[in-house]
Amino acid sequence: MMELQVHGNTTWCYSAGKAFDPAKPTVIFLHGALNDHSVWILQTRYLAHHGWNVLAPDLPGHGKSAGPPPRTVEAGADFVLALMDACGLQRAVLVGHSFGSLIALATAARAGHRISHLVLVGTAFPMKVSQALLDGALHEPLKAIDLVNRLSHSTLAPPPSTLGPGTWVLGGSRALMRRVLASNPKVNVFYAGFKACDDYRDGESAIQSVSAPTLFILGKRDQMTPPKAAQSLIAHARNASVTLLDAGHQLMAEAPDGVLMALREFIAD
Repeated sequence: MMELQVHGNTTWCYSAGKAFDPAKPTVIFLHGALNDHSVWILQTRYLAHHGWNVLAPDLPGHGKSAGPPPRTVEAGADFVLALMDACGLQRAVLVGHSFGSLIALATAARAGHRISHLVLVGTAFPMKVSQALLDGALHEPLKAIDLVNRLSHSTLAPPPSTLGPGTWVLGGSRALMRRVLASNPKVNVFYAGFKACDDYRDGESAIQSVSAPTLFILGKRDQMTPPKAAQSLIAHARNASVTLLDAGHQLMAEAPDGVLMALREFIAD
C-alpha cells in the first residue's frame, strides 16, 4: 500500500504489496460509488506481478482515504490529476468502474497524452439515477444498498475464480457498501456519488477530447448501466473497442477473468 498527500489530505492506495517502481508502466484503478479499492483486488494483483505498478486508491472520503468526497465528476478528475502529480506519474493507464468510469473519462479528456489507455467498465452516459434511488440513498441508505446490490448482480453463484469456492458475491458487495458508508460519518458518500453521476452532463464532449485508445467493458446483463446506455460514448470516441461479458454491473467480481483478460490484451502494447 501507499499513502500519498493529495490536496492536503491522506490518500490510501492499494499497490498489491509491490513497491512503486518509476521504471515500470502504471495502471490507476478507480472504484465506483460506495465502493473502495478492494473491488479491483484480482485484477490489480495479477498486473502487479506481471510488470506493472498498480495504484487503486480509495477515493477521498471513502474507506481509508481522508478529505471531502468528490461531489462532482469534475472534482473526481481534479483528484486523479493531483494523485498522479503526488507520485510523480507523467503517464498512466486509467481504468474506472461506474462512477469511477466517469471520473476516468473526465480525467483523460483533460490530461491529454498523460493517459496512454482508457478503460471504462460498467459505464453509461448519461448515467441517470432514478429519483427513487437518490431518495433512498439519502434517507434510507441501508435499504437502497440492498436494492442496488440486487440490480448490480446477475448471479448468486459466480465463477470459483472470483475469490474462491463458496464466495457470496452479492453479500460481500453489500457488506462492503455498508462498511464504506460507515467509514464517513460526516458525509453520506452514497448519495454524493449517485448525485455526481446523475448530474454529469459532459460525457460526449469529454470522449471526443480523449486522445487515448478507449476500451469499453460492459455487462450483457447489467441493469444499472446496460450496454445500450454506453452507445453515445462509443459512437463519439475516436478509437474505441468494446468487450461484452456475461455479467451484471459488478463485472470485476462476476467475470473477473474476462475483465482481466480484456484489460491485459488492451494494454499489452
